[in-house]
This record gives sequence, C-alpha cells and structure tokens, in this order.
Amino acid sequence: MVWLRRTTCESLVLLLATLCVAHTFINSCSRALVQRQQSLFQPIVFPRFNQGSALKKASSSSYFTTSGQNSTWPEGGEGFVSDEMLLTTPEGYDLLEVQVVKTFLAKVPHLSSKFKSLNLPNKICTSQICSVDEEESNYGEIFKADDIVLADIIRNKGSVPTSRAFLRGGPRGTLHFDPKVSRAAIVTCGGLCPGLNDVIREIVMCLNNNYDCTRITGIRGGYNGFHDPTIPPMELTPEVVKDIHHEGGTILGSARGGFDLEKIINFLVEGEYNQLYIIGGDGTHRGAHVIAEEVQKRGLNIAVAGVPKTIDNDIGIIDQSFGFGTSVEAAQLAIRSAKIEAECSLPRGIVIVKLMGRYSGFIASHATLGSGDVDLCLVPEVPFRLKGPLGAYAHLEAVMALKGHAVVVVAEGAGEKVMEPTGELDAGGNRILPDVGEWLQKKLKKHFEEIGLPTNIRLINPSYMIRSVSANSADSLYCLGLAQNAVHGAMAGYTGFSVGQVNNQMVFIPIPVLTAASPRTLDPRSRIWDCVVSDTRQPNDIRSYDSDSEEEEDW
Repeated sequence: MVWLRRTTCESLVLLLATLCVAHTFINSCSRALVQRQQSLFQPIVFPRFNQGSALKKASSSSYFTTSGQNSTWPEGGEGFVSDEMLLTTPEGYDLLEVQVVKTFLAKVPHLSSKFKSLNLPNKICTSQICSVDEEESNYGEIFKADDIVLADIIRNKGSVPTSRAFLRGGPRGTLHFDPKVSRAAIVTCGGLCPGLNDVIREIVMCLNNNYDCTRITGIRGGYNGFHDPTIPPMELTPEVVKDIHHEGGTILGSARGGFDLEKIINFLVEGEYNQLYIIGGDGTHRGAHVIAEEVQKRGLNIAVAGVPKTIDNDIGIIDQSFGFGTSVEAAQLAIRSAKIEAECSLPRGIVIVKLMGRYSGFIASHATLGSGDVDLCLVPEVPFRLKGPLGAYAHLEAVMALKGHAVVVVAEGAGEKVMEPTGELDAGGNRILPDVGEWLQKKLKKHFEEIGLPTNIRLINPSYMIRSVSANSADSLYCLGLAQNAVHGAMAGYTGFSVGQVNNQMVFIPIPVLTAASPRTLDPRSRIWDCVVSDTRQPNDIRSYDSDSEEEEDW
C-alpha cells in the first residue's frame, strides 16, 4: 500500500511537471507567433493611400512583409494597424522625419453633381453569358472616392510637407449609367502613334465584356468625323476589333483640326450617346474639355473621358505616354542602319538621323541611350553651337580623327531658333518647322570641305516610320490599362478627366490639370541628359542653357 501511494504521488508530480512544461512551451509559441505577426504587419509607406490608410481595416486581402514579399492576411484577421506598430521602426530601417501633413487632391468632376446616379451595383462578367446573374461575380478590388495616389513622392527633410494627389483609377462599387442602355463613341485625333488600335480595342472589349454595353460607335477622321458626311461613323464590336492591335495606325483613321463644338454636341444628342472617349494629345484634350464643359451647361448627362496620346512623350503629369517605348525601339533600328552606313562610307562618313520631337527631345535622347552608337545628340531643350571649342564641328572632328565615322541624332525641333521660320501652321495650329536635318547636313558638308576633309554626309529620316508600327508588348499592356480605366471612370460617372500612370499607378486626372502641364520638355539638368552627355562625350556647356547670348556666327 505504501508503495502504491508513493507511485501515485510520483506520477502526479510527473504529470504536473509535464503540464508546466507544456504550458510554458505553448506560451512561448504564442508569444513568438504574436511577434512574428507584428513583424509582418509593420506599416510600409507606399504612394497609394486612402483616408483610412494605416488606421483602419485594410481594403485589400494582401499585404507586404518587411522583406518585400507579397502575402495574404491570416484567415479571420482584421488587418488593423495599431498605434504601437506606427511608432515602431521596422527592422533594417531608420526613422527619417519626412512628412506629408497636407494632401491636395485634384478635383475630377462627377455627373452626380447635376444628375441623379442610378447607383447600380458594379459586377464583372466571368463568362460570355453576361445576362445570367449566376455567371456574374464581383471585382477582386473596388476603389473608393478617397483612394488616392500621391504625386510628389521624391522628398527630403527640407521638402514642403504637402503633396498633390490624384484619384486612383479602377472600377467603382456603383455605376452612374445603366450599361445595357448606354451608348459610347470613340474618336482618335492628331498624328499616329503606336498603340492607338490597342486603346480602341480595349475600350470596346471592356465596355462589352465587363459592362455588357454593346452599342459602341467609332468616329472616323478625328473631330471631322462628327460632321463630315464623306467619312461616316462605324459600329465597333468585339468581332470588328479583335485583331486590330496587331496592326499599326488606327482603324478609325485620324486627322488634325475639324473641331466644331455645335456639330459635335448635335451628333451626341441625336445619337443618344452618354459616353465619349477621346484619344489625343494636349490640343485634342483642350477640345475634350470644351466638350465636357458644354454638355454640362446644356444639362446633358454625358461623360467625357480622355486617353493622352503623344509620340513625343511631352504630355505632363503622367509617367510616360503610350507608344513612346515602341517608337524608341523603332528609332534604334534606324540608328543601327546609320552606323553601318557611316562605317562603310570611306574614307569618312557621317550619317544624320532625324527623329520626331517638336518641342521635346525625349525620343532622341532615349534612342541615343538605347542604341549606344550615337556620337552627337541634338534636342530642342539644349542650345548647341556649331563653331568654337564647345561646338559640334570641333566635337565631330575629334570623333572622325578617332574612328573615321560618326552618327548624329537630331530632334526635329532642335535648332529652331537659328533657322529661318517657315511662317506656316498645320491644321492643328502647330508651327511647321524648317527641316533641321537638311540644314545640318549642308552645314556639316560645307565645314568639312573647308577644312580639307571631304566627308560623305547622309541623312536618314525615319520619323513617320517610327510612329506607324504596332505597339510592343509593354505598350500594349499599358494601353489596356489606360482603356479599361477610362471606361471604369466614365461608367462610374466621372467626366472631364483623362487617364494616365502616375508613380506607376493608374489615376484619373482632370483635363485642365493635364493640359496646364503640357507640353513638357526634357530638363537639361536631368539624369537623362547627363547620361546622354556621358555616352556621346559631346560638349555640354550647361552655363548656356539659360542664356540667349550666342552670336549668330557661332552657328
């Protein structure tokens, strides 16, 4: 009996010890799990916010860990960020007192200010049977009126603690229009640009596939198509546009000028259109703003949405215009041919490649850097000399002495100040520029003859070739995002806006804000131009950028 009691006591002690160890282990695991979750939920600052960011439940089902890996919220987790987390510096980071205390949101007009929105639930079709309710499902992410993208994200301790912001693009929870009775018109204006057909296609596909809106009209020949009987509109269906993105240009054709406000409004009213999608540059957008203002004045429930288009990449605010990357690729092919031509022209050869860029040198500078074969790059924003120790003549003489050939890239607007103006305007009101390629060819030929070094100097002008090619994969994907967001915005009731990518996020931009920042130009003190100078080793007299004191004989 004594032995039995002793055994029973020892068993109880062993059991209690085991329970204590297990309890300690469970507590330590719980603390480790909590600490692990806290480390995962450290707030990371992104240029994408809403009024509840870092203070309430996350609107997305995903988050980024401090290691930068994308993960998902734990099942049942609320995704709140505590005050303690906000004050905790993530591992591997230093606390820097750089703040944004005020954010100024660009105002995008909404039709609900004058018209009653239908507030229909926004659902996306998941099959071709869009009319059957069971075949519909909600979007993966719905955006709200306070979802914004900060514009001014490059900051330091001395930065003013304010930033501009734009509404994030994307589908909204409710619709202003009933898609099934809506009617949309699409028009392309101005010059050609890679990706125009992609934008047209994706607007049609988004209207049809996402919103079951099937009445879509293409306006041919730019603004002229609203009233010119010789170029009647065409109906656009998924079948019509399914393959057009494989071709360059625009299925609708394009033209400059032709803006007649009264006739455009009459067309929209008579056709019972409630959405107008306008694809074009800053001049076209100024016209789009006039249309948006006029339909509001007349009490017309019509959404006007723009998609910015310019091969020169000179529209402000946005990161980059669609088609620009494709154009740079096409320009590099011309530069490669120019290099071969120059190398094979004995005893000396110089080939000039004239590229597009009326007011900006983005295509010329990016093509120069992308090719690595250019010896001199001339752009409108950077004054250049022909004569003197910092002139183009001296630089090309040195290049020729070193390797016997040279490639020169010149933007069409470079040297405009020193050439005789034509005094002519095109249909869009733009100045018709003198031909800088021919002017430079004559100048270089004369100079090398005068110094006793006859040189074969040729000119290649691929300007219209680089704008008529089909979009590459990156631009095609960009066009898809632009088109879909234009449709999302218009269906939600926004008007007088354009879409674009700002800090790598799609946003809605009020048209007046966009046009006020356009055309933009290349900054001569930017890293891009520094790289051009480094690559070509051309003279870079930065002191002359703000001066007009060059004498005529220097040219």
